[in-house]
Amino acid sequence: MMTPRRLALVVLPLLLSACQQDAEGRQPTPPPAPVKPPVTDVTAKDYVSPPLPRAHVRLKDAFGGVHRVEVEVAATPDARTRGLMWRTELADGKGMLFLFPSQEMQGFWMRNTLIPLDMFFITSDLHVAGIVSRAVPKTLESRSVGAPSQYVLEVPGGWAEKVSVRKGSPVEFEGVAGIEIVP
Repeated sequence: MMTPRRLALVVLPLLLSACQQDAEGRQPTPPPAPVKPPVTDVTAKDYVSPPLPRAHVRLKDAFGGVHRVEVEVAATPDARTRGLMWRTELADGKGMLFLFPSQEMQGFWMRNTLIPLDMFFITSDLHVAGIVSRAVPKTLESRSVGAPSQYVLEVPGGWAEKVSVRKGSPVEFEGVAGIEIVP
């Protein structure tokens, strides 16, 4: 059995240590802040997209010249839904290439897209099926070219006219072959 004197000898150093921490201004460690769950809505501004594969698209213009575009590749449903939403700029020579599992009628909107875009709808045999020029930002209107396509390339608005790429122009992909297209 511990005597009161022995108990005091054990407890007193603990109390002195606590008082010393208070005197030195050290605060007890606060509990950790609650963890905020990650944003899962791919259309939300604060959604953090995983990095997308990179590749290049080469388009032949009406005069035989070739224009190379560095692209991020959207080959999954989430990446295709997110697209270029919330971007505030897109430099010339940059874009996004959307890969679909098969050729069909494609329609694109500009929800949460802040910049005007040109959209090249590309057939499975790699020709431009049609172009939507200068799509108006932040609209829900579906844009299509009225012809089936398997791929869609988005670039800065006005780029198609500037480089003279037209319907029927041939297209080549570089670095796309190994990318899995998820339905």
